[in-house]
Amino acid sequence: MINPGFFYDLLFTHGVEFFTGVPDSLLKSFCAWLAGNAGQENHIIAVNEGASVALASGYYLATGKIPLVYMQNSGIGNAVNPLLSLADGDVYCIPLILLAGWRGEPGVKDEPQHLKQGKVTCALFEAMGIPYQVLSNDEDEVRKQLEECFAHIKNTNTPFALIARKDTFAPYTFGGAANAVVVDELMMSREETIEEIIRLSSPDEVFISTTGMASRELYELREKYNMGHDRDFLTVGSMGHASSLALALAEQKPELPVTCIDGDGAALMHLGSMAAIGVRKPANLRHIVLNNGAHDSVGGQPTIARYIDLSGIARCTGYARSYSVKTPEELRLLLGENSESGKRDGPLFIEVQVRKGSRSDLGRPRTCPQENKEVFMRFISEKI
Repeated sequence: MINPGFFYDLLFTHGVEFFTGVPDSLLKSFCAWLAGNAGQENHIIAVNEGASVALASGYYLATGKIPLVYMQNSGIGNAVNPLLSLADGDVYCIPLILLAGWRGEPGVKDEPQHLKQGKVTCALFEAMGIPYQVLSNDEDEVRKQLEECFAHIKNTNTPFALIARKDTFAPYTFGGAANAVVVDELMMSREETIEEIIRLSSPDEVFISTTGMASRELYELREKYNMGHDRDFLTVGSMGHASSLALALAEQKPELPVTCIDGDGAALMHLGSMAAIGVRKPANLRHIVLNNGAHDSVGGQPTIARYIDLSGIARCTGYARSYSVKTPEELRLLLGENSESGKRDGPLFIEVQVRKGSRSDLGRPRTCPQENKEVFMRFISEKI
């Protein structure tokens, strides 16, 4: 394994001082090192991967120095446009180091949403004309790989990618202020919040849940109450797009009550989707964002969601009503007022400030995505 401090120092000796990106579980040790050692002025956790490429490009324009952009390989899609229309050698020639975690690597067991992305990761870089190296576990070999990386950048002034397999980086944790999230004793956990939501929802309510822990917790809570899973679409991938799925569903099935269970990192990733909901105004849609101020599924790195007014954004974009709550009593009151099927005056936005973290024994759905899709569509067709 590579010591994250060794890797950081090696980059620093080559003049890399600025880091930005979207956290990934395969890179969490390196991200933790950045949180403790890079300084806030030299490290920005971006809302999405395309934005991180733009941030890095802006840094280069200001300083002439080479930045590093990190991401999970699922985020390559978000980064394609600025990589090809901004940083590419046929456009502005912006030198960047791309560090991508290789989820779904062929031959390595992973979740279904990562498998296709893992198969095409190298091919995507090849299609974009971005040379790459799969990072070695041997630190001497890593030195050679970085020499190749910087030689390419010096000769072409264009991006170079480093792909990190699972367990490439040795474990490292940082518990300092950079990862701190203010916790109120009254706050519920995310799972407790989802439990309140499903218990106070009508039997006809359908749910679109965001990627990560929220979908896993929703699945297990349905098991706990023997409710079945046919009314839930678990968006196991496509981070940030659950609310758009819910918008289209709500508009096509206006008599069906629809709830989107979203996360703060996911909502921030494609914040414009809230504007689309606010303008289209589906009366039957509830958009509930569980805000723990963290990328909880990939290491707990902080988001900026606790520093902005999400309910205010919803109000300004046109949601009929928007609220921010953090106690069970406040949530129950809102859910009780808005639980009657088919008689909502929405769209309704609720931000629930929740505690960071999840159960250590939290399981995963036992059905595949295609099975989830089929039973969900059948439930909808039988209700309307």
